[in-house]
Amino acid sequence: MAHHAEACGPHQLRRRSQRPGGFHLIDRTPLLQATVLVVLHYQNDVLHPDGRIRLGFGEGGTNRDKVLMAAERLLGGARAASIPVVHVRTARPPTSKSFLENAPIFRNVVAKGAVIEGEWGSEFFKGLGPVGREAVVVHNRVNGFYDSALEMRLRELGATHLVLAGVATNSCVEHTARHAADMGYVVTVAQDACSAANADVHEAALFNIGLIGAVADVDDLIKAGFQ
Repeated sequence: MAHHAEACGPHQLRRRSQRPGGFHLIDRTPLLQATVLVVLHYQNDVLHPDGRIRLGFGEGGTNRDKVLMAAERLLGGARAASIPVVHVRTARPPTSKSFLENAPIFRNVVAKGAVIEGEWGSEFFKGLGPVGREAVVVHNRVNGFYDSALEMRLRELGATHLVLAGVATNSCVEHTARHAADMGYVVTVAQDACSAANADVHEAALFNIGLIGAVADVDDLIKAGFQ
């Protein structure tokens, strides 16, 4: 079941309430002075049909094209609105000795030989990578902030409001959104530029995110000027 954020004014979006399927209006005008778009893991091993992970798409990747098109619109809309973009990519050293395998998700990455620095799989998916001087942050955990330069880049940009998107919704997107909220950022997730292994997992993650931020469609975000 899809839940859509509705643009309600220059500084308002419908936000998921803590009640399943519910929304309430929030006015965030005083907080939204500096929006930054943060996109996570738009990389070959994650998005490409020949990638080694592909955990962010259902069987057969039937929603892949829709997600990729939404991601393209999101990036294009941000650039047209002069919104800074930070690209977060996951990559690990060629040898696993310096890569912690303390959790199933990390052991799976190693077992599949995925996102190795310097190889095709860790590179950005065609059309979804940085343009010009857009910032790139590299990490190798789930949380985009952990042991990375993301916080430093956001401070340099004076960010107060983060628009997040990426794959998978229930993994790097949700984890990064929670951390961002704890740090004091206003958080919005562009839901249709995200994906998970199946629709139920995707929706559950969006519901969780709705407790600490806003959930919006890409087109609504663009119409609202990313506010």
